[in-house]
Order: sequence, then structure tokens, then C-alpha cells
Amino acid sequence: MMASPDQVREYLTFSLGNEHYGVDILRVKEIRGWEPLRELHDVPDYVKGVLDFRGVIIPIIDLRIRFRTLNIEYLPTTVIIVLASEENQMMGIVVDAVSDVLSVKNSVMKPPPELGSRINTDYVLGMVSEEQGMVMLVDAEKLVDTDRLEVPEQ
Repeated sequence: MMASPDQVREYLTFSLGNEHYGVDILRVKEIRGWEPLRELHDVPDYVKGVLDFRGVIIPIIDLRIRFRTLNIEYLPTTVIIVLASEENQMMGIVVDAVSDVLSVKNSVMKPPPELGSRINTDYVLGMVSEEQGMVMLVDAEKLVDTDRLEVPEQ
């Protein structure tokens, strides 16, 4: 089904370093403060561990490491955003800070750039210009898809 250009969707915006991203607010289950996790062995460095989320053990991915953001620190603003897919597969993503809820009309969303992005464009729904600069809207379904966790070769 093709989305109408007048359709408005809401995105929870967050920052990774100086870059701004947004994820469909309907996929956000909870925003949690940073907390120690149960670490796992023999996993990629961006898999920070697992967390008990209401009785379900979910993987926690540090998007700052996954998207190769510089200067990664765990500060009071660092949070875990718990996301769920349509099939209720869940994952937590670590981000520097949550910013706002952004209402975006489909007609103002621009396609992602072909080059220059630090993120695999498979994850990108589109981009919008806002007061704080460009916001990259990412596909929560693809972020939560554990089959996509492998880091692409550079």
C-alpha cells in the first residue's frame, strides 16, 4: 500500500554525536536511562549485552558504535530506547540523548543520499530538514531485525 503524500507520521528523534535521527514513535515501547547490562561474550562490539524487559530478555545495541559515531561516552543523557517490530521482536538501542517528537508529512521527506552516510542506507526511510539540521529517519523494523546485525564491510 502506497503512503499518501499528506499522511503525517510521528518520529521520536534522538542524537548520536552531532547527528540527529528519528524512529517511528509507534515502534517505541519505552525509554530507559542507561543501566548496567548482562554482557555477552563473542559478540560484535556494538552488542552491549542483554536486558530483562518486563520478563523478556532483549539484546541491546549501541547505535553509536554500530553507526561509527566518534567520542562515545555514557553520560546522564545516554538512554536505551526499546523498540518492537510488527512481529513483536524487540531490541534496545543505546543513543546519546532523546530530543523530541517530530511530526513529518510524507511529502516533505527526502530520499537518503547515495554517498557520504555513515549508516547503511538500507536502514534509512528518508531525511527531513528541521531547525536542528537534517534528521535521518531510520526504519525500526530493519533496526530490530537481528539478521541485519552484521557490520557491512567497508
